[in-house]
Amino acid sequence: MPLKNGDFVLIDYTARIKETGEVFDTTIEEEAKKAGLSKQGALYAPSLAVVGEGWVLKGLDEKLVGLEAEKPAEVEVPPEKGFGPRDSSKIRLVPLRRFRAQKITPFPGLRVDVDGKPAVIRAVGAGRVQVDFNPPLAGKTLVYSVSVRKLLESDEDKIRALLRRRFLTDEAKFGLKLEEKAVVVEVPEEVIYQDGLQFAKRGLANDIHHFFDRFDTVSFVEVFKRRQESPAEEKKEQDTAQQGS
Repeated sequence: MPLKNGDFVLIDYTARIKETGEVFDTTIEEEAKKAGLSKQGALYAPSLAVVGEGWVLKGLDEKLVGLEAEKPAEVEVPPEKGFGPRDSSKIRLVPLRRFRAQKITPFPGLRVDVDGKPAVIRAVGAGRVQVDFNPPLAGKTLVYSVSVRKLLESDEDKIRALLRRRFLTDEAKFGLKLEEKAVVVEVPEEVIYQDGLQFAKRGLANDIHHFFDRFDTVSFVEVFKRRQESPAEEKKEQDTAQQGS
């Protein structure tokens, strides 16, 4: 069945710069390793997209319409529908002394922060450094090798995919109850202490209210399970308690 706007889909993709063939992003661990992009602890899995919601680049989002599950496709994304054209006004000259004051030795290709904005050094001259504030992929034509792995149809499958997107962890770790007008999410202890938890909860609640008219409330229950300690661990705790008494 061809995809349409509003469909929840899981997609795998590998994205390259057309001119050079360089891979800059992928959802596939093997491809990430081949391209030297693999990061320890990174969660490689098909990515959630809601067709037409702008969760992927505009040029890719538009081409998702009409694709079918498990039928690989190549999508070319021009700069105006990707990271935009290069803007010469975003290239500035910065005094070399500013970098030296921060104990930075500038060289072409070095990524830096200048006035809180990310940039790339293009050239170093006598006393001045040419700094480019354009996004690294601005002006580039991109090619996505994309495959729709699954069309999500049930409310539970869709919400679990939203959980993964917001919490950046395995959604199977969460308990989930869908009631007539409410969603109850059980948050496991290992997630409770992660940075940005409240923002993730707020984001998930916003997603559910946006996509599902039937649910009026979203509740989060933090779950602490009884720990099963070994006899040795129990004895150690008893000894520590006795020493402190």
